[in-house]
This record gives sequence, structure tokens and C-alpha cells, in this order.
Amino acid sequence: MMPPSPEATAPTPRWPRWRNRLAGSRALVTGASSGVGRAVALELARRGVRVLATGRRGERLAALADEAASLAGGPLVYEAGDITSSDFRRRLVDAATRQLGGLDLVVAAAGSGAIGRFSDASPDTLARIIDVDFTAQAELVRVTLPALRVGRDPVIVLVGSILGYHPLPLHAEYCAAKAAVRSLAGTLRMELADDGVGVLLASLGPTESEFWNHLLTGHRPAWSRGRAMSASRTARIIVRAMVWRRREVLPGWQAKGFAFGARLFPRLFDRVMMRRLRRSPPVS
Repeated sequence: MMPPSPEATAPTPRWPRWRNRLAGSRALVTGASSGVGRAVALELARRGVRVLATGRRGERLAALADEAASLAGGPLVYEAGDITSSDFRRRLVDAATRQLGGLDLVVAAAGSGAIGRFSDASPDTLARIIDVDFTAQAELVRVTLPALRVGRDPVIVLVGSILGYHPLPLHAEYCAAKAAVRSLAGTLRMELADDGVGVLLASLGPTESEFWNHLLTGHRPAWSRGRAMSASRTARIIVRAMVWRRREVLPGWQAKGFAFGARLFPRLFDRVMMRRLRRSPPVS
């Protein structure tokens, strides 16, 4: 009788329980046609995750799928559509089941913004920002939860903002939506703990994206032109936080500094921003 080979008797490597082994997982990423959503989709694919990417622009998603294929990582498929549509959200769950076999990771990265005084804005601006930046994320979580609960090491990633810590003038609708995302993440983290579903809040600071190119109203204030972190570096930080089962991540020193200062010196923040607002030309 031949003795067993060393390979046959070697113990199966165990992945530490405090880390999430992403390779082989199945992910849904929204807002993937540009910015952080696109970069996260690529980073996950590079790590061997099977990705369903979604966004409004089908041609951008097709180019994303081609780029992901060149990485020789996990396959990336896509569905173009409007994430604020309940029908489209349900369609995404069906597509994930059909094309990926289920869901383990959901990254809600779609977003929009508007600049201007709240008193001058229309009710439609508020409704549209809340719909894209908060309601769509919340309802995406709701519709994907049944699949996540039976997934492997499931994680929800909500992409928020440091403005969820402390608001800035001329960003009322966006700040309100991101504060709501922050609260939602905290609630879900408690409610889903017994289901084994992790919740990561990514509170972003200045980040390279097309955000300022697609504002619903207004234009970028002069005092808001700080140095932005690249989308690819932001994505790497977010995905690393997923691996290490973090609760929240603030990519970059600017994001960390803003959040720390906002907690300790909220009145000072308000005085500085009001001074900048008074010195700035009107935003139209």
C-alpha cells in the first residue's frame, strides 16, 4: 500500500476569521460607470471577485468589462439602468442570481450633488438628491438582503461622505443625504449582526471623480477645490477595509482630519466656513 502523498496529508490552509477572503465572492457594484464605483469594481475583479457592475451609461460599463478582462481576475458583467428605479433594482438581484449564482457583496457607490443655497433651490432638487444618494442605497440594501443572508461572508458597503459628519454651506441636500447614509449604516450594523452580514461605511473626502461635472444645479465653489485622492487609491483602501472587516473607513488624511476636527471643534468649523461663504461670489 502506497503512503499518502505530502499534498494529500497537508492541512487545508485556514483563512483567519478576522479577515474576509474576497476571492471567489460575488459582488454587485453601483455607480460603476465612473469614479469610485468604477475603481472598486476593477479592484474587486483584480482580487478574483465575480462582479456585476451597474450604472446609467452602458458604453462606459462595456469598456469597464473589457478592462476587467485584461486583469485576468474575476469576470465582470454589467447591467445598465437607473438605480433609483425599484424595477431596475429588482432586475439587478435577478441578474446577480442568474449570472453570478447569488450575492456576497453589495457596494452602493452611485451618487449625485447640487450646489446652492437651500432657500433658492427647488423641492425637486432635494427630492432628486435624496433619491439618488440615500433612498436608492437604502432600498438596494432591502432588496438584496435575502440573497446576502445566504451568501458567503456577506458585506454591505455604503459610500458616504465626510459631510455626513459636519455639513458645509451650499451643500444642504447632499449633506442631509450623506448624514442619513451614516445613520443607516449604524442601524444596519446592529440589526444585521446576528445574520452575519457586515456593514462598512466609506466616508469619503475629496476624491477624483466626475461629481462636479454632473451637478444638478450650481457649480463648484472656489473654496472647495482641495487636493483630491485618486479613485483607484480610494478603491484600494475601501476593499482593504472589506478584507479586514472594518466598520468604517475614511480614506486619506484630509477625510480623517475633517472628521476629527468636526467632532472636537464644530463651532470653529462653522465660523471658518461662514467666513469663506461671505467672501465668495454668489453661486448660481
